[in-house]
Amino acid sequence: MRTVRESVMDVLRARGMTTVFGNPGSTELPMLKQFPEDFRYVLGLQEAVVVGMADGYALASGTTGLVNLHTGPGTGNAMGAILNARANRTPMVVTAGQQVRAMLTMEALLTNPQSTLLPQPAVKWAYEPPRAADVAPALARAAQIAETPPQGPVFLSLPMDDFDVVLDETEDRAAQRTAARTVTHAAAPSAEVVRQLAARLAGARSAVLVAGNDVDAAGAWDAVVELAERTGLPVWSAPTEGRIAFPKSHPQYRGMLPPAIAPLTRCLEGHDLVLVIGAPVFCYYPYVPGAYLPEGAELVQLTRDAEEAARAPVGDALVADLALTVRALLAELPPREGSPRAGRIERAESFEEVDGVLTPLAAMTAIAQGAPANTLWVNESPSNLGQFHDATRISTPGSFLFTAGGGLGFGLAAAVGAQLGAPDRPVVCVIGDGSTHYAVQALWTAAAYKVPVTFVVLSNQRYAILQWFAQVEQAQGAPGLDIPGLDIAAIATGYGVRAHLATGFGELAKLVRESALQQDGPVLIDVPVTTELPTL
Repeated sequence: MRTVRESVMDVLRARGMTTVFGNPGSTELPMLKQFPEDFRYVLGLQEAVVVGMADGYALASGTTGLVNLHTGPGTGNAMGAILNARANRTPMVVTAGQQVRAMLTMEALLTNPQSTLLPQPAVKWAYEPPRAADVAPALARAAQIAETPPQGPVFLSLPMDDFDVVLDETEDRAAQRTAARTVTHAAAPSAEVVRQLAARLAGARSAVLVAGNDVDAAGAWDAVVELAERTGLPVWSAPTEGRIAFPKSHPQYRGMLPPAIAPLTRCLEGHDLVLVIGAPVFCYYPYVPGAYLPEGAELVQLTRDAEEAARAPVGDALVADLALTVRALLAELPPREGSPRAGRIERAESFEEVDGVLTPLAAMTAIAQGAPANTLWVNESPSNLGQFHDATRISTPGSFLFTAGGGLGFGLAAAVGAQLGAPDRPVVCVIGDGSTHYAVQALWTAAAYKVPVTFVVLSNQRYAILQWFAQVEQAQGAPGLDIPGLDIAAIATGYGVRAHLATGFGELAKLVRESALQQDGPVLIDVPVTTELPTL
C-alpha cells in the first residue's frame, strides 16, 4: 500500500518532471516531505522569481516546468510571471498547497477559497482534485494539457492532508497508467489546402514572409529557412519577438516589424501577399491607427493556435502543425535556381562613447564580441532591443529568450532557469537596470546553486522604454520614470554574486569573455550606458 505522495512522485518521474522550482510554505511541506534523492529542488526567494526560473528552464530544456507555490498568497505573488509564461507558450505545471479539507468550509487561515479562479485567465486549466485519490491522475492530466499546442501553464490546488492518504492498489495503478499515456500532436493540413496556398505563393507578384516565435518552438526552423530560400521571399520577424524564428545573418532577413498598425503596414508596402508563420496577426502596441495591410495585399497565417487564428483582424488562416505544413508546402513548390544561402551580413563595429559612457550599440557590440559562439541569450532590456539584435545577429534556433508578454521580471529568473535547463551552453543575460529589480532575488538562487550565468546590466538610471512610450502617447511629464541611486554591483555582491563595473568597450568584452567561460558560479557586470529611445 502506497501513499498519494509516492504515487505523485512516480507520476512526475514518468513525465520527466523531476526538477521542482519552489518557495515553500506550511501548506506545501507535506508534498515535499521525504523528498526523493533523484529529484532536484530549486529554491527561489519570491514566487514570481520561481515561476520565471521554471519558464526559462522549460524553454531551454524543451521539457515541462514544474512549480510549487504557497497557497493563495504565493499564487498571487506569481501571477505576473504566470502571465508571461502564458504569452511565451511555456509548458508548465503550477501547483499550490491548500488548507486541509476539514477546514476548507470554515476558510481557516491559508485557505484559498477560490483556488481555481485565482490564476485565471493566465492558465489553460485550473483544478482542485475532489479526492485525495485524484491528485496523481490530475497531475498527469495537467502535464498533458500544458504540453498540448498552444502550450502554456496550468494550475493545480492540492490540499495538504491528501499526501499521506494511503491508496489502494487499483487507485495507484490507475494514476501510473494515466501518467504513462502518450499524446502526439501532429495535425497535418489537407493536401488541397496546401496546393491552394502553393498556387497563391506562385501567383503572387511580390510575396513576403513573416516568421514568429512558434517557428522555433514547433521545430519548424529548418523548414521555414528552406521555404524562404526556395521562394526567394524577403523575411521579417513578427513584432514582440520572444524567440528567434529566422537567422538574423541571412541575406533575405529584413529585420523586426514594428509593433504598431500603421508603421507595420508601411514596412509591408509593395507586397501583395503576406505569409505569416508561427505568429499572431499581429501583436500591436502602442496604438497607431491605420490600415492592417497595404492596399491590394492579402494575408495567410499558419498557426497551431485556433484562438490566435480566430482573433486575427485580417487575412485567412490555416491551423495545423507548422513543420508538417511548411514541409508539405515545399513539396508543392518547384526548386528555385540560384537561391541565396545563409551568410552573415557584415556590419560596422561601434566603439562610440558619449562623455566617456558607452552607447547601447557599443555596449551590445562589446558583449557580442566577448560571448562564445554557442551562447544562449536572454534579454530584458526592451529600450535597447534593436541594438541588441544588430550586434548579436543570432542565427541558430533555441538561442534567444525574451518575454512575449510585455511584463518585466522575466530576464534574471529565466536566465537562471535556462542555464539549469541547458547546462552545456553558456547563458548571457542582457538586462536593464530597471528590469533587474523586478526579479532581483534570482541572483541569490544563482549564487546558492552556483549557476554560471553572465548577467550584463545596462544602467541608464531610468525606465527608458517608458520614456519612449511617454513620447508616443504624448504623456510627457509623467512621474516615476527615473530611478537614480541604484548600486547594482553592491546589490549583487550582497546576494553572493561576483560583480564588476565596466566602463570601456575592451574592458566589457574581456569581462564577458572571461565570465562566460568559467563554471564556478554567476558573474554580474554593471555597464553605464547612454539613453537612446527606439523609433517606430
